[in-house]
Amino acid sequence: MGFFSDLKEDLSQAVNELVPEGGEAAEETVQESAQEPSAEEAAVKKAVPESADDIGRMLDDMDLDSLLEPEAEKPAEKAVEPPVVEAPVVQEKHEKPQIHSRGVATEETAIITEGMTIQGDITSQGSMDVIGSIIGNIEIMGKLNITGSIEGASSAADVYAEKARINGDIHSAGSIKIGQNSIVIGNIFATSAVIAGAVKGDIDVKGPVILDTSAIVMGNIKSKSVQINNGAVIEGLCSQCYADVSPTSFFDEIKKARK
Repeated sequence: MGFFSDLKEDLSQAVNELVPEGGEAAEETVQESAQEPSAEEAAVKKAVPESADDIGRMLDDMDLDSLLEPEAEKPAEKAVEPPVVEAPVVQEKHEKPQIHSRGVATEETAIITEGMTIQGDITSQGSMDVIGSIIGNIEIMGKLNITGSIEGASSAADVYAEKARINGDIHSAGSIKIGQNSIVIGNIFATSAVIAGAVKGDIDVKGPVILDTSAIVMGNIKSKSVQINNGAVIEGLCSQCYADVSPTSFFDEIKKARK
């Protein structure tokens, strides 16, 4: 506050030196008071101090403390960070497609041409003609015609093999026909079967089984009925366990009647 006090005294002294002494100043003062100042002159007169006392009052009215005090630092505004959106993690799945039995087979037919060899499992909603070779399992909803070779299990609506070489089980929702010069090493499951080739494995058929004259079967046969033509060769048991009449229950009833 000492700085402003010294400034006030210096300004008061300077004003006193500028104001003229004696009668001339009084006469000028009387003449000025006689004239009515205009609005602009009054505003200028009000704004400009005339004496040291006016300057002192102006300095007293000023808030010197507020001038000396530094402005309070405003707290820095916290930057708003944009929300981070994480991209969904996509997991790749390499699953083997499954064909359900309730699906509807299409009319398309895939052809494995002669000289072509495919290694791996095959699934399809249509039919397939195998003239070449397949090393793997086959699961289709249509018909499977085989004149080539298959090493693996086969599943289809109907299966027809002619001059084929099959090493694996065969599952058919309908009928199976093993033609002449065809060799099957594996079990056969179907609702009906006609065998004219060679089969090494069990035959499990819910319906009838027909063994042609050129048939060679090395395995057990389960069916509803069996027709064996002259010349067919069978090495194994033959059971009509799916027949309408059970031989066991028939003889049990006879045994009870005798008692």
